[in-house]
Formats: sequence, C-alpha cells, structure tokens
Amino acid sequence: MKICITTTGTDLDAQIDAVFGRARYFLLVDSETLEVEAIENVPGAHGAGVQAAQMMVDKGVGAVLTGNVGPNAFQGLTAAGIQIHIGAKGSARDTLAAYEAGTLQTVNGPTSQGHGGGR
Repeated sequence: MKICITTTGTDLDAQIDAVFGRARYFLLVDSETLEVEAIENVPGAHGAGVQAAQMMVDKGVGAVLTGNVGPNAFQGLTAAGIQIHIGAKGSARDTLAAYEAGTLQTVNGPTSQGHGGGR
C-alpha cells in the first residue's frame, strides 16, 4: 500500500509537518519496499485541502499519516476510501513505525477548522 506522510523534508528522517493541506512535502512510502517519493506541496491561497486530497487520490494513496486534517481534505480523502491517521510526530520514520504498531489514531471527522487552523 502507498502511504502519505506529511513532512518538512524529502526523506524518512524529515520531521512531521502537522497540517495535511499545507504540509511542505508529502512523502509517499511503499509499505512493502519502503521506496520513497517526495512531492513538494505548493498549496494555493484557497482550496489547499481539496487540492492535496485530489493529489493523494491521483497517486493511489491508501492511508495518510499527519497531525491534523481539515474538513475539505477529510471529505475528499474519505470519499476516495483513503484512511486518515493523526498523532504523527517526530520523524517520518518514527511515524511510519507508529502506524505499523497501530498506535496512531484513526479519525472519523476533521481535526482542524481548515485554512491552516491546525497550525
């Protein structure tokens, strides 16, 4: 499965960026091979969550690991069947280990107000 981790950098040692739609980078990690693709996020002034969610759909992501997710991103991700897990902290590597251990929280609703409200 392809997993998206929101980060401030381009590899598994990068720190978590806590807000999904406005994260600096999306690390797409193949859960079987640990192959990593880093995508720089260039959010617009409006609709960052929607744009980011659509990017995850287009990339075939199955799960997102982040700190917070706003209402528009939540709606887009869940409509596509993408799991959302919050509680990401530390490095992307730490967060991936927490996900594999089952210690990240799965969400059933937005965790921020959107528009950068989770920062």
